[in-house]
Amino acid sequence: MSTSDVVIAGGGIGGLSTAFALSRLGLRVRVLEQAEQFGEVGAGIQLAPNCTRILAEYGLLEQATARGVVPDRMVMRDAVDASELTALDLRDLERRYGFPYLVIHRSDLHALFLDACRDAGVELLTEQRVTAYTQDGEKASATTDSGAVHEAPVVIAADGLHSVARRRFADDRPVSSAYVAYRGTVPIASVDRPVDLSEVVVYVGPRCHFVHYGLRGGDLLNQVAVFESPKALAGLADWGTPDELDDAFAGTCEFVRERLPHMWRDKWWRMYDRDPIDTWVDGRIALLGDAAHPPLQYLAQGAIMAIEDGWVLAEHARRRRGAGATVDWEGALAAYQAVRPEHCRRVVLTARAWGELRHLDGRRREQRNILLRARETGDYSFTDWIYGPTALVPEEEPAMFTPIPLTAADRITGVDSVAR
Repeated sequence: MSTSDVVIAGGGIGGLSTAFALSRLGLRVRVLEQAEQFGEVGAGIQLAPNCTRILAEYGLLEQATARGVVPDRMVMRDAVDASELTALDLRDLERRYGFPYLVIHRSDLHALFLDACRDAGVELLTEQRVTAYTQDGEKASATTDSGAVHEAPVVIAADGLHSVARRRFADDRPVSSAYVAYRGTVPIASVDRPVDLSEVVVYVGPRCHFVHYGLRGGDLLNQVAVFESPKALAGLADWGTPDELDDAFAGTCEFVRERLPHMWRDKWWRMYDRDPIDTWVDGRIALLGDAAHPPLQYLAQGAIMAIEDGWVLAEHARRRRGAGATVDWEGALAAYQAVRPEHCRRVVLTARAWGELRHLDGRRREQRNILLRARETGDYSFTDWIYGPTALVPEEEPAMFTPIPLTAADRITGVDSVAR
């Protein structure tokens, strides 16, 4: 095989976006994908300004926008009574952060990076299941199940939630949330009632939520139904089944219940993350994307964090590139390690908290709704820490938001929470 400057294990969005970022430096990049062909499963994906900023730098934002939808509002509604709780003006958000909020089909985003890699001359290999990572001096390698050894000055493991490389860094396993997601992307022409595709809408309910928004220029309606599985909580192996889906949303509003028959019922996605780890770099082997920081989906930052990882790594490689295109990988990887784990730790843990907030019941649901209704539309205190420019050094990482306790709702309504 030809000599590579970088080997990347994993041909998902994280692996391909990183390969493209590094190829822009003139580096020879090889991507190892375990499947028979490059492709992506799933449905819609939301890209906040911290991601579209990077797409713009790559010269890919116009193409992404053409394949997706740029909505006007993000709306949160109560899943039980359908009332509006709060909203983000996404056009104003674009003015604040300088880049749009975009929704796009996951496969379209993946294809965009795949085409960009092909055009850039990235070496793309399929049927390459990496089973081991090793290093010796100034070289690292990824070995496949066929015995092939792919060697380079640096190996990036973007091998997902069940990462083989992560075993070098942590003796841990994916953490089950006991929640499961059903998806159902359908032609908008088949929807039997009007749906405003200028909005990204999430209906939040007791132990469940439902999301919908448009895709592919408004030709498709993306739908996601998420709920807590009683079978999972009971420790049963067969959990997240369609009967649980129907039971979970039985108490929701008419609109949400009407959409359930249109979900794909032969496949569902159990929701896992992992506890954050502080170290992602071991010599010349580095974790990236879900291998390093798989989150729950509640902040819509999973793929974005992976794209940010690749952008940060490539930027530090650019800054440490000497004569003859030689990169000081020790310095670049150290800089990557210095900034990314802390940011992603915040996202992973905040996503867990946001999931709890979405799924409250009883008095706590009432308190949440009061606080959300009291929020000003132009309040960006909960997004500034995540939607702004991606930090390249720890000093650039924005301060976190200040959490508001649910009991603050009692002060708004004049209720004595102690008495309750």
